[in-house]
Amino acid sequence: MSGAPYDVILAGGGLANALIAWRLRTTRPSLRILLLDQADSIGGNHTWSFHDSDLDAAQRQWLAPLVSARWPDYDVIFPEHARKLDGGYASIFSGDFARVIEAALGPALRLAAGIADLTPTTVRLADGEVLQAGAVIDGRGPRATERLALGYQTFLGQEVRLAAPHGLTSPVIMDASVAQQGGYRFVYVLPFAADRLLIEDTHYVDTGAWEPERLRANIAAYAAARGWRIEETIREEHGSLPIVLAGDIDRFWADLDGQPCSGLRAGLFHPTTGYSLPHAVRLAERIAALDDLTAPALFDAIRRTALDEWRGQRFFRLLNRMLFLAGDADHRWRVMQRFYRLPAPLIARFYAGRLTLGDKARLVSGKPPVPVGQALSAARKIHPHQIRKPA
Repeated sequence: MSGAPYDVILAGGGLANALIAWRLRTTRPSLRILLLDQADSIGGNHTWSFHDSDLDAAQRQWLAPLVSARWPDYDVIFPEHARKLDGGYASIFSGDFARVIEAALGPALRLAAGIADLTPTTVRLADGEVLQAGAVIDGRGPRATERLALGYQTFLGQEVRLAAPHGLTSPVIMDASVAQQGGYRFVYVLPFAADRLLIEDTHYVDTGAWEPERLRANIAAYAAARGWRIEETIREEHGSLPIVLAGDIDRFWADLDGQPCSGLRAGLFHPTTGYSLPHAVRLAERIAALDDLTAPALFDAIRRTALDEWRGQRFFRLLNRMLFLAGDADHRWRVMQRFYRLPAPLIARFYAGRLTLGDKARLVSGKPPVPVGQALSAARKIHPHQIRKPA
């Protein structure tokens, strides 16, 4: 065993764990914490985005040093509907995320640290060193589980520099006017500078498999159709986010066997959009406020947080089943087009995961955009085995 025990070790330097470490370091500097990551910098290669209404004013304030770009509104485009919605929208680049948090952590960060295995109170590194702590939080991304039935949001994005200004002043968070290709497909565009964009080809599909060359070709075709000539591809990012259709949440947490975890590994993300930043912010605040940071106390606090979220997300899982299990895959865009005709405050509450009873009634009222029989059948499939072989 090496050295005196830490209070908390965070295994994996992704979004959730890095925010927890930063929050602990900022608000409770006397704690002995350590963030471990196998890479040469934390955060990977990502762009995280959020709506201002996803967070409260205090949360936006402490997160502000990480924000790389901000806009006052955003656009959506569908085959039969287009709209600009007011409301702040912001993005965090992983490079800025790493720069700020790594500097704040200082010696509380260890990079290039491969993790061989861990327990609730120990981490064994790839070189054989064993580290001890009052608690270890596992934030190494989602784990394979048979307890959840999932759809996926797969995407590939390219940050590009254009030969001439693109003319956009606002993000296009959904352009679903494109060919659907066997699932709900849209293009996501963030304008970072007059000649610089992130163009992301996104698909809501039944499996996490993806075809990078097809997505790259889609991006090239989209840029050409908009009259944009790509002069340079600065970087590329990709991912596959889980979209929850149904699950056995009690067994999901029983399988963790007392291991504190965070982020996607704890199931803490918006069930329909896959956005995880607001959940990561709230979890960081919750952990930083705990008096007891031992492994059992942390596990219990994180589990209760996740179970509260799960209960509050029941309606979202119903909507997900209707999106994925009812109607033709190439017509899933009709569900989202109908959604974006609704009042702007309802849309903001949807993204924030805070729908009212009236909102829920509004979402399911009127003529459904999918066959009624299929929608009712999807609604009844509340257990993973009823849907498909779980992922």
